[in-house]
Amino acid sequence: MLTSAAAQPSASVTVLPDDSIVSVPLNRAVHLTIMLPPGFSETGPLWPVLYLNDGQDLPRLNMSEVLDSLYKAQTIRPFVLVAMHANVDRIQEYGTASQADYMKRGSKASAYADFVLTELLPYVRKRYHVSADPAQSAIAGFSLGGLSAFDIGFHHPDRFSRVGVFSGSFWWRKKKFNSAYDDETDRIMHSLIRESTTKPAVRFWLQTGTNDETSDRNNNGVIDSIDDTLDIINELEKKGLQREQAGNPHDIRYVQVEGGEHNQRTWGAIMPDFLTWAFGK
Repeated sequence: MLTSAAAQPSASVTVLPDDSIVSVPLNRAVHLTIMLPPGFSETGPLWPVLYLNDGQDLPRLNMSEVLDSLYKAQTIRPFVLVAMHANVDRIQEYGTASQADYMKRGSKASAYADFVLTELLPYVRKRYHVSADPAQSAIAGFSLGGLSAFDIGFHHPDRFSRVGVFSGSFWWRKKKFNSAYDDETDRIMHSLIRESTTKPAVRFWLQTGTNDETSDRNNNGVIDSIDDTLDIINELEKKGLQREQAGNPHDIRYVQVEGGEHNQRTWGAIMPDFLTWAFGK
């Protein structure tokens, strides 16, 4: 249980001392940073919750300042932030649970999904008075952690109703890029969406930056990170999801940041857009 001091109402978010949970499938302790909203209480209604990959990057995202500003402006509903820290195995733990990429990266992605679903969620719900309702639960991440969040959220609408992906590594592929590579069949997440048989009961917020990278493998004048994300949206639309148009909220919101780079500075700057989408009043 939380200490009484940690649960006292304040004008700003409360950052708890780092917690940790020993994971059996990952065979390591996963450190957690927990941020409680102003007025947090262990009594009353259960709180909405955001699970965020790459929790070690919260300081570089200026997350405390971002949340304080949004709460002060009263633009978001209070929620509990649970940020899971990655370690040296990040490139193995993040990815798609069903398949590693062509270099065998993501070999522990299935174990990471198992950790999130069977260990992390029950632990957090018991300890931090958060909701188990998928309508009150979101998952998000950055780059490869964004791919991980997308994969977990897409395949588990019974746990999450909203997914946020900042500069997602949707290039994750079965083959290296050469003459035998084919966008249509070799990008793993695109194929997983295409092979699914139901419309996912999940909403998606997807972001790219025009300076995320310089690679343009098909020489169409659009960098790969943007191409790959737009193709993810196309696959989702084929499943019946609708993209936001003229500010009217639907299943998919896409944000392209002019001059945005593949770093925490860009992601922290666009974070208010995601949080307002996910937890807006």
